[in-house]
Amino acid sequence: MAATNDRTLLRVCGICFCLLAISNCTKFIEASPHQGFMLFGMRQHGLPNLVFGWIFGIYLAIYGAGVLRMRAYALPMGVAYAIYVVLNLILFTIRMPEEAYARPIFGLAYIVVAVGVSSGAVMLLRRNRAALA
Repeated sequence: MAATNDRTLLRVCGICFCLLAISNCTKFIEASPHQGFMLFGMRQHGLPNLVFGWIFGIYLAIYGAGVLRMRAYALPMGVAYAIYVVLNLILFTIRMPEEAYARPIFGLAYIVVAVGVSSGAVMLLRRNRAALA
């Protein structure tokens, strides 16, 4: 039963990563000055926003597909992404404190979801390592 629940949660995570990939690929639209791809705690604009948004979008699409298809390559990609998420959040609060602390309730909810989903997917992949192809 636990494996079935893990698979369901991994499917949800895989879908979330694929949706995040689409979101990252559209960051270059920059409808407001508070939009743009966040790279190591700094919001990107212009060409870097386009390039890094697409690079991370493609990475997340490959990772999301790997999670959905239960592929072994998804585990190391997930570990790298989970580390990046935590590092990015820490650097954001250091490099852009005025924006980071502007909406504390949203910020805390965002941290819980971002760290929970990225690290949770890795935990589930590790627990189901034998099922990865």
